[in-house]
Amino acid sequence: MVEAPGNLIFEYLRHLDSKLDRVLEDIGDLKIRMTAVEERIAQIELSIAGVNRRIDRVEARLDRIERRLDLVEPPH
Repeated sequence: MVEAPGNLIFEYLRHLDSKLDRVLEDIGDLKIRMTAVEERIAQIELSIAGVNRRIDRVEARLDRIERRLDLVEPPH
């Protein structure tokens, strides 16, 4: 016997609702993963900034050494 149209619609809506629940769960998981990626990028940027500061200090020290040893020509 054929089901009533109302029951078919109800079953279809329940099926869509379960799919939507899975999609929302997946989106929640993706948000968590994206947050982790953003945090890791921020850590990497901090590390790069620290390395740049160290390079700047080494460069300044090297400039002073070169000037003391007269290894650089004066600017024209």
